[in-house]
Amino acid sequence: MIIAIPIEDDKGLDSLVCGHFGSAPGFLIVDTESSACRAVSNRNLHHVHGACTPLASLQGEKLDGIVVGGIGGGALAKLRAAGLSVYLASAPTVRKTVEALKAGSLSKVEPGMACGHHGQAHGDGHGHGCGHGRG
Repeated sequence: MIIAIPIEDDKGLDSLVCGHFGSAPGFLIVDTESSACRAVSNRNLHHVHGACTPLASLQGEKLDGIVVGGIGGGALAKLRAAGLSVYLASAPTVRKTVEALKAGSLSKVEPGMACGHHGQAHGDGHGHGCGHGRG
């Protein structure tokens, strides 16, 4: 399975999962079978709230799913419309998140689980908030 995970900075599998998909500085593309990974920059980092274009930075990537620390409703709807499964990260690092995904312990993000606005906490116990003051 090929997935994209929003990251704070590129440290390979030891990268920290970013708390919000649309405001992530970058994404780590991970092959969950081989653990091969590479980072791509989020070219849509500075967007007006609600105007996130989540697939712009991931255009051309062959993805099976996205794993997020948090995500807004608009971005979630766009990813789901593109046929991508979206999962909620349950660990702080990409490595642990991939392990959880492979173990089948990650929940799919449903519309009612999306952030309503930036700065809203998810209450998932992992400190994944909906924004970092980046817009």
